[in-house]
Amino acid sequence: MGHKGFCVAGLVCCFAFFLLTLHYAYGDVIYSFPEEMKRGSVIGNIAKDLGLEASRLSARKARIDTERNRKRYCDINLSTGDLIVADRIDREALCGEKVSCLLRFELVLENPLELHRISLKIQDINDNAPIFPKDIIKLEITESAVKGARFLLIEAHDADIGQHGVQSYTLERNEHFVLAVQSSADGGKYGELVLDRELDREEKHELKLLLTAMDGGTLQRSGTVVIHVTVLDANDNAPVFSQAVYKAPLIENSPLDTVVVTVSATDADEGVNGEVTYEFSRISDTARHMFALSQKTGDVKIIGPIDFEEESVYEMRIEAKDGYGLTSNAKVIIDVTDINDNTPEIYLKSLTNPIPENVSPGTEVGIINVQDRDSENNGQGRCSIQQNVPFKLVPSIKNYYSLVTTGELDRELVSDYNITITATDEGSPPLSSYKTIQLSVADINDNPPVFMEQSYSAQMTENNKSGSSVCSVTARDPDWRQNGTVIYSLLPW
Repeated sequence: MGHKGFCVAGLVCCFAFFLLTLHYAYGDVIYSFPEEMKRGSVIGNIAKDLGLEASRLSARKARIDTERNRKRYCDINLSTGDLIVADRIDREALCGEKVSCLLRFELVLENPLELHRISLKIQDINDNAPIFPKDIIKLEITESAVKGARFLLIEAHDADIGQHGVQSYTLERNEHFVLAVQSSADGGKYGELVLDRELDREEKHELKLLLTAMDGGTLQRSGTVVIHVTVLDANDNAPVFSQAVYKAPLIENSPLDTVVVTVSATDADEGVNGEVTYEFSRISDTARHMFALSQKTGDVKIIGPIDFEEESVYEMRIEAKDGYGLTSNAKVIIDVTDINDNTPEIYLKSLTNPIPENVSPGTEVGIINVQDRDSENNGQGRCSIQQNVPFKLVPSIKNYYSLVTTGELDRELVSDYNITITATDEGSPPLSSYKTIQLSVADINDNPPVFMEQSYSAQMTENNKSGSSVCSVTARDPDWRQNGTVIYSLLPW
């Protein structure tokens, strides 16, 4: 289907909800297409896929809404019903190393209110080359190392996934080493330098080799690093971590310098050969600004603000290295725990203002949306109107509410309302936010003029001149402007 993507068969589902006299449709549609499509590219025809009339999209105020007013990556052509790319979609920036990359939006229509969930499944393209975390790999290998000895090399990282990620390594031809490619438990690939011909420090005390990492894309991309081998005397034990994987919980907003986890590795050698130091061998740019590692103690400390809503899990690899360069790796997983640190946000999505004073009870005059960045109970809440006004909030679809009238309105009694809406989450302690909506009542001609007196009497003398004043009458009308303007005329008796 090219750049139009496709709508997954069987995933368009619609349900009907009835609220008062209003009708809501709730449908899902999923489109799958490659990242980095040009702005304006057509993803699919959302009107056709949801059975909507494209000619009525503009009249029904069709729009794409995002959670918490985040950036919109797609928009709708109100003339054709096409869903189009509105901004650059970079899968790696949006989803990192996640296998599945989904963007979720909502198509909102009014009169009547309809809400449809739109999921965009972003497919990876091979737009990133493998990268090594260092410009040079330094190895110190004793001349006593035997043929077949293996030396772990740092893993290259490719921001792409699947076949577009790192698939193979090659080592330039040399006299002493060959390359063995291994697969790690989490699906990554790394290289091991295998000694094929024994070293002789007196013959050559250092070697420089070029290691190349390649991905599996159709247009293959690669990255290189230089391996600098220094030939030394015996060091026959590598550091050993106490655990292969370290897992640690971390409460968001924890203070700086808090020790999250401490890794520990021991080396059976003595002296310099047994002195272990630690460093990150693989860590994301985000985590690098959040955590620091003590080279001597293995303490992982907080150096940046921890926000569950920005990142809930951090993964990194730590390398333990002894005095002469033998290394081993361990994985660290840090799970961030959410606290109730975000207040609900109230958004006014639609409002009829002013409203005629003769609207019937139960009329929808506004649509309210409440969102909370926190998770689980901290992100769940309720929305209410506290003051005594002839309006109420009726829960609608998901986190939407309809503002409806509850009684008859009379502009001559109350012409303006200030309605304060309160949103409160279910965290402990709960957090609340407020929003005031101003509503005006429009006048209709619902009051007749009323004379100030039931009857008027007057006396006059005969032979008065034409146009002389006989008496004065007064009538008043409480309606507004032309509706309240009084015109007098004489009726035949």
